[in-house]
Formats: sequence, structure tokens, C-alpha cells
Amino acid sequence: MLICMEIHNEQTQYLTNHFLIAMPRLDDINFTQSVTYICEHSAEGAMGVTINRPSDILLQDILQQIDIKPATSEIGHETIYHGGPVQTDRGFILHNKTAEQWEASLDVTDNIQLTSSKDILKSIANNQGPDKFLITLGYAGWASGQLEQEIASNLWLNCPSDSSIIFDTPIEKRWESAASLLGIDLQLLSNDAGHA
Repeated sequence: MLICMEIHNEQTQYLTNHFLIAMPRLDDINFTQSVTYICEHSAEGAMGVTINRPSDILLQDILQQIDIKPATSEIGHETIYHGGPVQTDRGFILHNKTAEQWEASLDVTDNIQLTSSKDILKSIANNQGPDKFLITLGYAGWASGQLEQEIASNLWLNCPSDSSIIFDTPIEKRWESAASLLGIDLQLLSNDAGHA
């Protein structure tokens, strides 16, 4: 079985709304044992946010910097994630789609959006935002053809995403849970493994 995505010269399979699951041999400090949700992928490149790398920063820290007071202390204790090594001073909120429109949102699917505007933080702080959300600082980005090359080099597994892994699965179980969507136990893969 070929684990990596097949790459065709004339028709490339784009991975928007897929998980990128780091192979055990990927030792980049930004992506070791990571799961990245791909928000956009085209011939120009790809971008996504890593969903299982919590930071020491809490939502209350960010809200305080932008002069927003949370309605409850529980809201302020939401974990902020390292979304990737690009624009690490900028926030990105991955969330379920709501009737409310935000100033800067990307529709990833009919049910999931990525928003980078401050207005959503005000709603979240007032307990009026999306039901499900994950806040990151930074994102992961790939130039044209770069992600395809990394997949061909067997650095990543990929599969269609499952929103329950993003929003409901405990952080420490997201890497293994994402791989289990492919029927793969990452603990059984050697760091030196090639194509299975």
C-alpha cells in the first residue's frame, strides 16, 4: 500500500480539509508528532494550522493585550495553540461556521471557517461566538509544489479530516487519532520507514 498521496503531472489532488499527520521520522521542531489541518491548497501552495501543539499562552493573555474583558473566567482559560512557524504574532481561529459573518474569514468547508479578525474574539469573549473553536498563533505554509514534495518524501501522511479530532479529542491523543483514520498505528512505524 502506498501511504503518500499520488501526484499526477496534469491533475494534482488538493488537500483542503485534510489532516497532515507528521511521520515519526519528521524531526522539524515545528512539526514533530503534529497534526495540521489544511485550510487551503492549490497550485500556488498550501496553508493550514497545527491543532495539537498547545502554547503557554491563554486566551485571557491575548484578550488583555487588545483590551477585551472575557464574560467569564472559564473563557479566558482557553488554550492558545502554536499554529505554525509563519506569522507567529498573528491569531487564527479555526471554528464551526455560524450565522454571524466575520470581517476576515475563509470558508474551508460548508461547516468550518478560519477567521483572522478581532471581531470574532470579542464574540468569543462575550460567550456569543462559535460553539467550537481553536485559536492559534501563526500558521503553517508551503510554497507551490513544496507540500507535494514533502508528501512524496514520506514526511507526512494525509487523510480527510474529522472535526471531532479538531474540537473534541484531547490534545495529547490527536496525533494517534488522526492516523487511526487511516488504520495506522504510528507507534509501530519506524523512524526510518519508507513507503509501506
